[in-house]
Amino acid sequence: MKVSDLLFSIRNWELVVPEFQREYVWERPKARELLVSLIKDYPIGSLLFWKTDKPPKLKSATKIPKRPGPVKVILDGQQRLTTLYLFLENNIPPYYKENDIQKDPRQLYYNLETAKFQYYLKSLMKNDPLWVHVPSCFEPQTQIDVFKIASDVAGEGNHDAFNIAKKYQRNLDNLQNIKNKDIPVQLVPPEAKITEAIDIFDRVNSLGTKLTDAELALTHVTGKWPEARITMKEKLIELAKYNFSFDLTFIVRALTVIVTRRALYEIIHGYPHVELIKGWKRLSKLLDYLIMVLPAKAFINSTEDLATPNVLMPLLMYLDHNKGHFPSETAMKEALHWLYAAQMWARYTAQTDQRLEHDLSIVKQEASPWSKLLNQIIDQRGRIEVKAADLEGRWINHPLYRMATVVAKAHGAVDWFNGAPLAKGHGDKYKLHSHHIFPQDVLYNSSYDSDNHLHRKVVNEIANRAFLTAETNLELGRTPPENYLPEVEKKYPSALVKQFIPMKPELWKVERFNDFLLARRELIAIKINEYMNSLIVEPEKYVERSADELRHLGESATLEFKSTLRWDVVQQCVNKDLQFSVLRTIAAFLNSGGGTLIIGIEDNGSVFGLDKDLETLKKKTLDAFQQTLLNLIVGKIGVEFNTFIKIRFERVESSLVCVVDVEPTGKPAYLKTAKGTQFYVRAGNTSRSLDPEETMSYIQSNMQ
Repeated sequence: MKVSDLLFSIRNWELVVPEFQREYVWERPKARELLVSLIKDYPIGSLLFWKTDKPPKLKSATKIPKRPGPVKVILDGQQRLTTLYLFLENNIPPYYKENDIQKDPRQLYYNLETAKFQYYLKSLMKNDPLWVHVPSCFEPQTQIDVFKIASDVAGEGNHDAFNIAKKYQRNLDNLQNIKNKDIPVQLVPPEAKITEAIDIFDRVNSLGTKLTDAELALTHVTGKWPEARITMKEKLIELAKYNFSFDLTFIVRALTVIVTRRALYEIIHGYPHVELIKGWKRLSKLLDYLIMVLPAKAFINSTEDLATPNVLMPLLMYLDHNKGHFPSETAMKEALHWLYAAQMWARYTAQTDQRLEHDLSIVKQEASPWSKLLNQIIDQRGRIEVKAADLEGRWINHPLYRMATVVAKAHGAVDWFNGAPLAKGHGDKYKLHSHHIFPQDVLYNSSYDSDNHLHRKVVNEIANRAFLTAETNLELGRTPPENYLPEVEKKYPSALVKQFIPMKPELWKVERFNDFLLARRELIAIKINEYMNSLIVEPEKYVERSADELRHLGESATLEFKSTLRWDVVQQCVNKDLQFSVLRTIAAFLNSGGGTLIIGIEDNGSVFGLDKDLETLKKKTLDAFQQTLLNLIVGKIGVEFNTFIKIRFERVESSLVCVVDVEPTGKPAYLKTAKGTQFYVRAGNTSRSLDPEETMSYIQSNMQ
């Protein structure tokens, strides 16, 4: 059948594509090679059609016109025919929309002299008439004047121009003659059923461009549930609005897990329509739940924060077993602890099917599977704990970089240049960017060589990276950290310590870069391990320690530092709004197992003291300070919580500080704010407010 007749049949809906077919996935080189083969009369394989008057659900970008008689359903050859339609019609086939064409090949050019194809290169083709746009060569209104081109190339008065023009015309004719080429066509008998057509489709594609296991599974699903592909793609668009950009492979795997309780795609082939629909309804709700929980509880704001979406499969099955949600706060923390470990130690980057099958069998059998799942990672890796050496020479593509960003967000880290909290999404700028703390230019202009592979590893490793919400380096490309880090700390106090920067200014000098890396690797490893442990280890029973001892421990789930109660160190004035920062911490400790707050100690452990706060009081005494704090607790949290709070004063490095020891209470402690009553709990070393639904769930799980 001639190419031109095939394209006519597509244009007039005589040739159609079934919904179970995948989209156009050819890479541009493959599209180019199809034209090369046709010009050279190389075989390109036959096409396979199923002629039927009862076609399955069809792909359609526009409304399919009613037409009498049967149609021919393309079972094999859709990629080739779509490619030819794009080139020869210079248009999208009617069964596709523009965004269905993942790699549009139409910027292909043809050289009239060499008969070679090449995708557009401005440096090669601009002002060169020998390169002609392939789709334009097939448009009737486009006239390619080979004689003018030959004259331009050969020069005025050149007697060879005519022979050159004949060569150009011959090459152009060879290209345009593609529309008259014959491609063999095979037909499936009209009496074949849809199941038989899909079986033939499987057999043919296993011999040609092999479908992936996920594509094959989706073919079988769509054969029984015709709207499956469209429904799944609509869900993908919906999830992408929340910055979770999954693909059909993920969705098909997830559906397989929910419907079959297995990980292997082929298991779903035999499941009936009713089971697929039921499974999809559950999966759709589970995904909605997960994309709300992951940013709020796991500091995972997008798919960019996931090493592989396969880590969500055990969570999806577990949630499906538990009516679509985590049964308790403890269960959620254990699940997130496993999720982080699976990400850090690459549980599913190799032997994916086998490991998922094994892990899902544990989820299927165990009411609380997380410790057994964790043991699988330990068996694979040897340990869960992160060591400083694990970070050495690692770049931002390593899973530990993602984990470092998670922990930074959990610590309340902010962008160094705009103060925006990293834990929250920021519209189009939700994705974090990586900033070299010691700029590359600074290091390469000192003792490091950009051509040395080992030097590049050191310059670009995780320990030399800070996390930003946008590419806002503010011309720091040549600014040593000893010059700009003090400005960051001055503008946003504690911003450095929350991103694990060693607070020794002598390490910020270029000549101490290696010492800086050693110190920061150690800090990152410590903070990751602390955060991981906080998810699964019950807080230690309260032991009274001195303020001086506590400040060297660093902030944690049970310890927090505040520079002042009400003195604004930036504005150099009283700021009563700062009092709520202290009250939030106290309320969170009351609700989360207790803890200690020290007022007069900065986030990095250095001593600020109470002098500035005392100056803001009428009576500049410690009794007045204590009474002010107690009045705030009584007025904003409640008098009934006084018995759970102990206030003491100590001297550290000749300065007074206030230590507030908080015991856990068996009933919820709410904080009255200008925005209304709020409920706070500890998350890592920060205090987070819960929405009403989360509050009820937390109270039911932890306070009854």
